[in-house]
Amino acid sequence: MKILQKGLQRLGEWAVENAMKVNPSKNKAPRFTEARVKDLPDYSLLDTLIPEASSCNYLGINMHSDLSWADQVNYTVRKAWKALHFTMRILKKGNSNTKSITYMSLVRPILEYGTESWDLYRDGKINALGMVQKKEAEFAHHTNRPNWETLA
Repeated sequence: MKILQKGLQRLGEWAVENAMKVNPSKNKAPRFTEARVKDLPDYSLLDTLIPEASSCNYLGINMHSDLSWADQVNYTVRKAWKALHFTMRILKKGNSNTKSITYMSLVRPILEYGTESWDLYRDGKINALGMVQKKEAEFAHHTNRPNWETLA
């Protein structure tokens, strides 16, 4: 813990030396552990206390301190539904090939982004993401079973 605080202090000093502005209030200190620690250390940057947080967003992945990925799945599903409904409005009269290509280039990357980091092996999560793909299959090919690779 002392090593991390020492690193934060060196970062603050480096920023001052190089005339860089650092906004410590934009930082969070999440703790990814299930251990019961009584004396939690406080971290500070440029003499400003970094608040503790139960979750954070890093490169578009919502990480929770208890390593629950429900927030990430919900966020991904909402974002994919928005993209899917957008394509459905635009391509009402498009052919199946155009609809399929649009899905694979606009919606599918949203569903696949960051899946390596969170546990997609749980049925509820697979079903939530699979519903988006099923709806697109109905829209593009008028079938429930597309010949696309499954999300699992």
